[in-house]
Amino acid sequence: MNEASSSLIPLVIYFISVIGLVALVMCLSWVVGGRIKRRPATGEPFESGIVSVGTAQVPITVEFYMIAMFFVIFDLETVFIFAWAVAFEELGWPGYAAMVVFVVILVLALIYEWKSGALDWGIKTRTGLERK
Repeated sequence: MNEASSSLIPLVIYFISVIGLVALVMCLSWVVGGRIKRRPATGEPFESGIVSVGTAQVPITVEFYMIAMFFVIFDLETVFIFAWAVAFEELGWPGYAAMVVFVVILVLALIYEWKSGALDWGIKTRTGLERK
């Protein structure tokens, strides 16, 4: 047995044990699990024991999606800032200057969103920076 095949033995044992465990759990749930008796209320949706009223197709405003996109964008930029902080010593002053420019651009984008009304939920029209 060579070194390459002997280093794969733990991986093969892990893979076989995971497959075996999944099969065991599925078989046990089939044997021990209760059988569902179909009643008229079985297929109805409910939330915390309360029968729902109305439809699930509620229209959501564009502002909700805009806030969600802004959150994702600024959250992703937090990841970039964290990566920069981890490599701070290796990057030196050029890395610091690049991060200052990056943060200034973020602040300007946030000010633009704020002034244009993109962060206002109650106002349906944009103010200040719209095109005419």
